[in-house]
Order: sequence, then C-alpha cells, then structure tokens
Amino acid sequence: MSLQWNDVLDIAIELAESKPEVDPRYVNFVDLHRWVLALPDFSDDPQRGGEKVLEAIQAAWIEEAD
Repeated sequence: MSLQWNDVLDIAIELAESKPEVDPRYVNFVDLHRWVLALPDFSDDPQRGGEKVLEAIQAAWIEEAD
C-alpha cells in the first residue's frame, strides 16, 4: 500500500503506531512533515504536504490517540 498526502487517516494511524510516545497535540509541522516523509509506505511529492494537509493529519492523529 502506497500512502499519499490525501490518505490522512492512514497516515495518522501509521504515525500513532510508529511514535506511541509522542503526544500529537504538541507536534510542530516541521517534525510532522519529516515524519510523514519517513514513513516506509509514503510515496508522494514532499512539496504537496502543506499546512492544511498537515493540520488534517495532526487532527486525525489526535483523534486516533484519544
């Protein structure tokens, strides 16, 4: 399965599983962008990961963590 920026929920789940020690409420977008790019299944243009998509990923991750 290849992840793209629009796979917000799947990315959030992957991050929750790979970084259980991280509280997503306090993640800055620079780190979040870097972590998404580092996911093994991620294969999309890094330039497409703007603020709106990062906000959506962070919100989904927070929801997943609760």
